[in-house]
Amino acid sequence: MKFQEMVTVVAQEEISAGIFSMWIQTENIASESKAGQFISLYCNDGSRILPRPISICEVDKENKRLRIVYRVAGKGTAEFSQYGVGQTIKVIGPLGNGYTLKEDAALLIAGGIGIPPMVQTAKELKAMGVDVNIAVGYRNSDTFLVAELEKYGKVYIATEDGSVGTKGNVIDAIKANNIDAKVIYSCGPTPMLRGVKNFANEVGMEAQISLEEKMACGIGACLACVCKSKEVDHHSNVNNKRICKDGPVFDANEVEL
Repeated sequence: MKFQEMVTVVAQEEISAGIFSMWIQTENIASESKAGQFISLYCNDGSRILPRPISICEVDKENKRLRIVYRVAGKGTAEFSQYGVGQTIKVIGPLGNGYTLKEDAALLIAGGIGIPPMVQTAKELKAMGVDVNIAVGYRNSDTFLVAELEKYGKVYIATEDGSVGTKGNVIDAIKANNIDAKVIYSCGPTPMLRGVKNFANEVGMEAQISLEEKMACGIGACLACVCKSKEVDHHSNVNNKRICKDGPVFDANEVEL
């Protein structure tokens, strides 16, 4: 079930260069949210009509609060970054299908701004008693959310320049540390997800991936965020999936990357 609400900013800080963490107070959205879903935020500047989809980083159901962590990438997110405590925002959510969490040993793989949704994913898996390993990739030593992730699992870091952890990408870090698991949960840029899919197939692991894509309506009506699927719709003979509505989480072998 999704809701449209005016939410209130209760905390905001810049946690890395150009990356902000915002906690918002909701009436119903937090209580219905789960790992892997997202919310759409509307700008208060009326010239920016379309909402901005942002992954849910963390959920505090008891206090009806949500945390989002986002990178300033345009005028909309730049506007959000200027909001202070008490600012109100129009939000729709929770949106999309999240991860289907299993009781098997988990390996979370993420890179860049795909890292934030791993916090809630790891949190929910730990609450289920699952053994959690987390491989995260950054460009350099300007890392973020590591402390939060370490609360819920063993964290392995990869950096492109080798300044922290394993030099290379997340797959390099996984292989270097002989990380073993049964199910992969992943989010990040398409090249990384392609590598995750190939790795999962090589070792015979299930992989659920969350696709990053620019969206318009965020509710599946406009077909602006489609990806190719191996599943064909027999009514239209089209093999497209709407990332906002059918995803953003898919089985890695369900979609073409």
